[in-house]
Amino acid sequence: MPEASIRNMAAPPLPPIEPRRFTLRQRIVLRMIIWTGTWVIRLIGPTLRVCISFEDGARETLEQRPLVESFWHSCMIPATYICRHMGVRVMSSNSYDGEYMGRIIHKFGFVAVKGSSSRNAVRALLGLRRALGDGWTVAFTLDGPRGPRHKVKPGPVALARSTGVPLSMFHAAVDRAWVLNSWDRMVIPMPFSRVLLRFGKLIPVPADATDEDVDRYTAELQASLDRVCEFAEANVHQVGTTEFPYSRRR
Repeated sequence: MPEASIRNMAAPPLPPIEPRRFTLRQRIVLRMIIWTGTWVIRLIGPTLRVCISFEDGARETLEQRPLVESFWHSCMIPATYICRHMGVRVMSSNSYDGEYMGRIIHKFGFVAVKGSSSRNAVRALLGLRRALGDGWTVAFTLDGPRGPRHKVKPGPVALARSTGVPLSMFHAAVDRAWVLNSWDRMVIPMPFSRVLLRFGKLIPVPADATDEDVDRYTAELQASLDRVCEFAEANVHQVGTTEFPYSRRR
């Protein structure tokens, strides 16, 4: 996607994140993690060779606002750089891990909405609903904050039903990366690696959907994420070659 298009969708200046009470040791570690994580993304991000690919019927995804966007926790680092300064609202856990991740993504133009599937979920969903009403795209790391890995939770479907905003999903595959020994297998791209960002087609959820329908749409979202993840991982090594012409470079 052209750089100018990203900048045209840039958000206004963001409010600072409210401080939380931590021990002295936690505050020191927090500052170290935030500084390191921010500079890893800033230094590695510009070296990445990124292609954006779409399923049939999904090509309008990047231009449409608002959306309820979903992706896996493991690809948060490449997604943070690629989707920077677009004003996306992201559900962020109230945990210590969620605190430093929220502060890191804030430096790249995201707005963290506090809450998770296990704690303060209602408050977070209300915040995301207000953001959608204001025209912002919201995003979920669907298997966060603690898994199970690559398992969809029902929050995005419920939010889409209550707001009339369609579901969207993507996966960012990296051909060369450091993979952390964490529950999500977090991916840190190596410099100059290839990244394939694959978007699935939109899933509209009607306002009159029953609870049974919500279960069905949740299963459809799971299948869509599994599908785009499989495609991206299988084709990322072809990014930039003649064997993979159907993409947009970023």
